[in-house]
Amino acid sequence: MIILKKQYLKILPVLLTLALFTVVNFKDVKYYYERILDSSGLRLQEFMEGVKKENKLARLSEEEYRRIIEAEEGIEEGKREESPDVDLRLNALSALLMDASNNRVLYEENGTKEMAMASTTKIMTCIIALENGNLSDVVSVSSYAASMPDVQLNIKKGEKYYLRDLLYSLMLESHNDVAVAIAEHLGGSVEGFATMMNDKVRALGCEHTNFVTPNGLDAEGHYTTARDLAVIASYAIKNDDFIKITNASTHQFKEITKGKTYTVSNKNRFLYMMDGAIGVKTGFTGKAGYCFVGALRQNEKTFISVVLGCGWPPSKNLKWSDTKKLMEYGLKNYKLRQIFEDVRLDPLFVDDGQKKYEPIELKGDIQLLLRDDEKVHIEYELPEYLKAPVKKDSIVGYAKYYIDDELYETLPIRAMEAIEKIDYKFCLKKIIELWSFQH
Repeated sequence: MIILKKQYLKILPVLLTLALFTVVNFKDVKYYYERILDSSGLRLQEFMEGVKKENKLARLSEEEYRRIIEAEEGIEEGKREESPDVDLRLNALSALLMDASNNRVLYEENGTKEMAMASTTKIMTCIIALENGNLSDVVSVSSYAASMPDVQLNIKKGEKYYLRDLLYSLMLESHNDVAVAIAEHLGGSVEGFATMMNDKVRALGCEHTNFVTPNGLDAEGHYTTARDLAVIASYAIKNDDFIKITNASTHQFKEITKGKTYTVSNKNRFLYMMDGAIGVKTGFTGKAGYCFVGALRQNEKTFISVVLGCGWPPSKNLKWSDTKKLMEYGLKNYKLRQIFEDVRLDPLFVDDGQKKYEPIELKGDIQLLLRDDEKVHIEYELPEYLKAPVKKDSIVGYAKYYIDDELYETLPIRAMEAIEKIDYKFCLKKIIELWSFQH
């Protein structure tokens, strides 16, 4: 014990000198600390090499990952299915099939072409009413609303109806006078309601749609695209009241003041054409032709189909056959798959950090509908090193998932620990520890 005390007494002046010198010149002490750390062999090179080796073994290469996925799907290596025939020979001037779970386009013909949309407009009219009104609201009919042409409920000026009942009339039989009555009730005017519709469609990310009327009658500047309309429908079917209304076969109601009785019946034949059909809306004008937006939910798959300009009289049934072709194509060729790759990533070196390596992690869950011939690849974007300080959970990089070279999803890679910057107190402590270790 006496010998050990003498050894510590010998180095005590050195340590005191180092402490005093640190106050004067912290950078030099930090440099000295780094040199001692290097010479001590405590940078844990062997440990880090072991970590890298372990991570390399744990990480699946993209080729191996794809092989495992294919094996799970029963696809023999080197015998991928050929690309499906995507020429569906549709009649529509514009057509599109969308995965409603993520709004990914699965098939399209002129899907981004701006076109007239007829009464498919009423999908948005209904959603605006459900989100901004109360189903028990009393709607008074104006002379302007009562004057609407073509398909009508034949409401009269001064009559009163519950909003709930008018929405059934709107969606089951596409009454144009009802659409205007709803618009005036909620927006104060048709123009005010159109502003509400356009604000909503922009919020949904649809940049190629503009609403002028609530009923879809041909009007200058009233247009959409098959893609935008699919996004609107994808949003709409997530509303339980919307589904309840659009899936009803019939609805009976009365005018409030005089008690006149009405019965409306659903004109959407698609509801009875395929198992799992859940909507949505028909439409026709001289400019738009026959139009239809459909929705189908089957075996964890939910599809939205859109056909615009799908024939003119007398070819009103083409919209049904085109819709069925689109839905059958989706059901046959797309399978639900998990494409997230759970990998362990190498720690990143932290320059000027109190710890030299930052462990990082990637978390995610990416399930989507894929064809057998669609290829997924992942690119990891990470810096060569980090600069202290590093906050826990801070984003240090990204994993980018591509489907056939088109970016689908970007996931953040995060720091797992907080690492502070090297300071005077830390340096002094470590120098004392390292000096003691060496002696």
